[in-house]
Amino acid sequence: MNSRKALEEIFLMTQLSSTLLKILKQRSAQVLLVLSVYILIADILPTVTHQFFYTLSLLIKDVLIWMMPLTVAFFIAYSISSFKRQAPLFVITLLLFEGLSNFSSVWYAFFCAHFTADHMPSFGATTLSSDFIALWRLPLSKPSWWSAEKGALVGLVLGCLNAFTQNPYLIQMVAKGKGIVEWVLTRVFARLIPLFILGFAVQMYQTHLLNHVFKHYSLLVLWLTLFLLLYLFFLFTLGAGYSFRKVIVNIKNLLPAGGISLTSGCSLSTMPWTIEGAAKNLKNPEFAQAIIPATTNIQQIGDCIAQAFLCFLIYRHFYGVNPDIITWVSFSFVFVLARFATAAVLGGAIFIMLPLYETYLDFNPEMIAIILALNVFLDPLITSGNVMANGALCRVFERVWGRIQNLVYGSTKKIEKVEG
Repeated sequence: MNSRKALEEIFLMTQLSSTLLKILKQRSAQVLLVLSVYILIADILPTVTHQFFYTLSLLIKDVLIWMMPLTVAFFIAYSISSFKRQAPLFVITLLLFEGLSNFSSVWYAFFCAHFTADHMPSFGATTLSSDFIALWRLPLSKPSWWSAEKGALVGLVLGCLNAFTQNPYLIQMVAKGKGIVEWVLTRVFARLIPLFILGFAVQMYQTHLLNHVFKHYSLLVLWLTLFLLLYLFFLFTLGAGYSFRKVIVNIKNLLPAGGISLTSGCSLSTMPWTIEGAAKNLKNPEFAQAIIPATTNIQQIGDCIAQAFLCFLIYRHFYGVNPDIITWVSFSFVFVLARFATAAVLGGAIFIMLPLYETYLDFNPEMIAIILALNVFLDPLITSGNVMANGALCRVFERVWGRIQNLVYGSTKKIEKVEG
C-alpha cells in the first residue's frame, strides 16, 4: 500500500515537473521569473549591478538599431519573393490586403487613443530626473541614410525582382541574408529577451517609474481591451455580411484558437486550430490552408492596435501633446512595412519595433521601459487578438478575392488554380 502511494506521489511530481518545464519554456514566464527574482534581491544589490543590467539592455537596443535596415530589407524581400511568379494577381491582392488591414488598425488605434486621451484626466508632461545612468554606451552614431524606411524600399525592390525574374544568384543572396539575420535574431537576441526587459525594469525600479505606470496606465489597459473587442466584432461582421447570427457562429468557431493562444502566448502554435476554425467560416474551406500560414505573423491586428494605442498615449504622457499627423503618417507607414520583418522572429517582434519607436516617436529610455512592461502584461491578450482577427480576416479576404476574380476573370476560380 505504501509503495503504491509512493509511486503515485512520484508520478504526480513527474507530471508537475513536466508542466513547470513547459511553462518555463514560454518567454513570458521567463520574463516574469527574472523580474520576480530581481525584485526580491534588488535592495541588496550594489548600484553598479543595477547599472550593469541597464547598460546591457541599452547595448542590445543600440545593436538592434544598427541591424534594423538589413533586417527589414531581407525579410521583406524574402516574403515577397517567396510567392514566386505564380498567380501575381493573387499575390499582389494578398500583400495589399495585409498591408491595408494593418494600416487601418494602426489608424483605428490612433483615433481610439485620441478619444481616450480627451476623456481622461490630463497626464501632463513627465520629466524624470535621476542620477541612475548607464555605465557605457556605444560611441557610434547611426547616419541618417541608414534607416528602416530605406531598408523597406530596398526589400520591396529586391522582392519584386526575385518574384518576377527568378534570378538564381539574387534568390540565393536574399535567402542567405535572410537566414543570417533570422539566426541572429532567433538564436541570439530572442533568447536575450528576459535580460533585455530586465535592464529597463531595473531603470524603472531605480527611478520610481513604476508608480507612474500604475497610476496612469492601469485604466488605459481597460480602454484598450474594449477597443480591441469592438474591432474584432467589426471584422467578424464584415466577414459575415452583417448577419448577427453568422457573426456569433463565426466567433464561436474561432474561440478554441483564441483560447489556446490566450494561454500559450504564441500565434504559430495555435495555427492548426486557427485553420480549422477559419475553414468552418469559409465557402471554400481549403482557402484557410493557403491564407492563415501566410498571414499569421504578418497580419497582426491585435499587436498593431495595442502598440499604436500605447505608443500614442505614452507619447502624450511624456510630451504633453498628441503626436501630430505628419509624425503619425511616417510612423504608421514604416510600422506596417516592418510587420513583414517580424514574420520569422518568434517572440522577438519587439526587437524590430523598439528602434522604430525611438526613431519616429522620439521614445526615450523611460518610454521604452513602460511599453516593454505593458507588453509583458498584455502579451496573452494581444496574441489572442491576433489569432481571432486573423481568422476573421480570412473570411473577409475570401469575399474580396471573390469580387476581384469576378471583375478580372468573370468567374470565381478555385484557390488551387490561383496558386498554381
